[in-house]
Amino acid sequence: MQTEYLWGLAGGLLIGLGAAVYLLGNGRIMGASGILGGLVDKSDRTVERLSFLAGVIGMPFLLRPLLSPQPETHLTSNIAVVIAAGLLVGVGTRVANGCTSGHGVCGISRFSMRGIVATIVYIAAGGVTIALLRHVWGLI
Repeated sequence: MQTEYLWGLAGGLLIGLGAAVYLLGNGRIMGASGILGGLVDKSDRTVERLSFLAGVIGMPFLLRPLLSPQPETHLTSNIAVVIAAGLLVGVGTRVANGCTSGHGVCGISRFSMRGIVATIVYIAAGGVTIALLRHVWGLI
């Protein structure tokens, strides 16, 4: 029985729970790019932002012993592609004024038209990108 979809479901539920706790606890939207961008821009709420990032980075390490066997990933071994992808995602979140957690998870759940449109655009752009990089150019 194939159960890889359960990892995605569990991850989605945890992200949704995190977004709800962040909104209810702080009265703010859990947009990861905005939280990280606020640290880079040296705006207020530094402790809150660092605490959030520590949880996002640290939680997988804490949960790792519970996940056996480890979920399989399909990340490319081409480090240049990984770096370029990370940089492009960072630029895209700044241009879109938000990321998948801000627009996709929090925006759609609040019926934000801006969040819905942004999510449609970045999902379509991701589909075109993967089609080109994998099926046309064979890079990943």
